[in-house]
Amino acid sequence: MRHICLYFQVHQPFRLRIYRFFDIDVSHDYYHELNNRTLLQRIAKKCYLPMNALLKRLIEHWGKERFSVAFAISGTALEQMQLYAPEVLESFQALYETGGVELIGETYAHSLASLKSRKEFERQVKKHTETLQKFFGAEPKVFRNTELIYYDEVAKWVSEMGFEAMLAEGADTLLGWRSPNYLYESSEAPLKLLLRNYRLSDDIAFRFSDRSWSEWPLTAEKYAQWFSEIPAEQPLVNLFMDYETFGEHQWPETGIFEFFERWVEKMLSENRAEFVTPSQLLAMYKPVAKLSVPMPLSWADSERDLTAWLGNELQIDAFETLYELESLVEKENDPILQRDWLRLQTSDHFYYMCTKFFSDGDVHKYFNPFSSPYEAYVTYMNVLSDFRARIEKKKTKLPEVAVEGNK
Repeated sequence: MRHICLYFQVHQPFRLRIYRFFDIDVSHDYYHELNNRTLLQRIAKKCYLPMNALLKRLIEHWGKERFSVAFAISGTALEQMQLYAPEVLESFQALYETGGVELIGETYAHSLASLKSRKEFERQVKKHTETLQKFFGAEPKVFRNTELIYYDEVAKWVSEMGFEAMLAEGADTLLGWRSPNYLYESSEAPLKLLLRNYRLSDDIAFRFSDRSWSEWPLTAEKYAQWFSEIPAEQPLVNLFMDYETFGEHQWPETGIFEFFERWVEKMLSENRAEFVTPSQLLAMYKPVAKLSVPMPLSWADSERDLTAWLGNELQIDAFETLYELESLVEKENDPILQRDWLRLQTSDHFYYMCTKFFSDGDVHKYFNPFSSPYEAYVTYMNVLSDFRARIEKKKTKLPEVAVEGNK
């Protein structure tokens, strides 16, 4: 019996409004409230609520022993659900209560802290774990770093924090001739590795509605057959993707919901596979090899590297300027400063500054509130300038200007 691990990323950033030089030290209202609310509610209607209902129906019909899934829900996404669509949070809680869902740990702010600061990384992971405990009563044992960023050093950190396994990209540069359809282990820490089968994952996430794709249209029967063609000695397949794939990236009109339900039904009714969580896989299989990853890799773009966030001078300058503030922020016990510090670390801010407009250019435009990478950079740096000024005022005990949007 083959086992399929379905993992979904749920994340939304607090997008910034156009923040100009003349706003610095005048307004501390950084966020595009209308944009954030509108997008969250739109995605809730198109993806979160209908897909949660579909998964709940499948778990209840087939039983959690045969159909289970996993989620990593960022802290900023949970904040937005509370603010703009509490019914979505309630639907995730109801889904979790079926027993057919595993919640995965990650950085609270979906940040790049693992590339710069172990202290900040561990602080965010701890805060995310506390948030999962608060809303779901969950204690994550498997970890998923932002955008599947993985390398040997972060494996050590994650293992020392008590996690048993970590999700990573099954990149060709990592595996070479080997298959992602096995359980692996870090060469540097007692940490199991679940590797994403990017071809089968991306067939749904990116190619499903692409009419120029040679395999379009993708039917449940065709997709199920591809799993049957995997060699029998490869026991597991990890399908990792953005949750917004269902209904948002792939619109309902494409038939994505019907395809998914029909495919699950075919796999289970014909006993081709069962759907299990990462923790269940750890109990079923032993690692077949140790993997060394000295340099970070991710699941982004065709290069599977960090260039989506740190590939140009704008991004690097913004990233370095941000983390220059870490030592100043940690001395402050101001909840609003701490909130903004987390929100400003979200990886999306750097993604919007990306200047890659070749193989993956269109991907970087989705949900981007800025007209150009330069506009994203200028806005972000202006916000950082004001944020630094607020910290300096705290240090000198000067009063801050009260702003209605920053209550």
